[in-house]
Amino acid sequence: MELETFKITVLPLREKLINISWRMMEDRSDAEDIVQETFLKLWQIREKLDGYNSVEALAVQVAKNLALDKLKQHWPEGMDIALLSLDSGTRNPAEELEQHDTVARIRWLISKLPSLQQTIIRMKDVEGYELAEIAEITGTQVEAVRVNLSRARKKIREWLMKDL
Repeated sequence: MELETFKITVLPLREKLINISWRMMEDRSDAEDIVQETFLKLWQIREKLDGYNSVEALAVQVAKNLALDKLKQHWPEGMDIALLSLDSGTRNPAEELEQHDTVARIRWLISKLPSLQQTIIRMKDVEGYELAEIAEITGTQVEAVRVNLSRARKKIREWLMKDL
């Protein structure tokens, strides 16, 4: 991809990427840094960009991954990303341990799903992607994403109910 094509294709995504990064980082300056790093990574692979169905979906994925990496750098040692998405209120240590065990169990169950279902459930429920974005990134139809997500959730529910 030439410089002019890159400017036309990638640079207009700046505001969208800043908004996504800002929501994750909660700091405008960090969000702008993430977007700059995203543009740099995309520039470094510019020769391969034409091979992607959606450069926008790729840019969003790169920005989200960079934001998560930056967040992880500032987390206390041993803190689990999945715990951040759960209500952390004031719990006693036993509740914290039980929650940690539940998260670990769900992660293990997700790893037992077929590869596509693993990807879809992680993108939707952990990373917060919309169904259309997941379809674009995975190269499937939105309805197929919806069906796979439903099947994955149903299977995990079944496995969890067996353990009760």
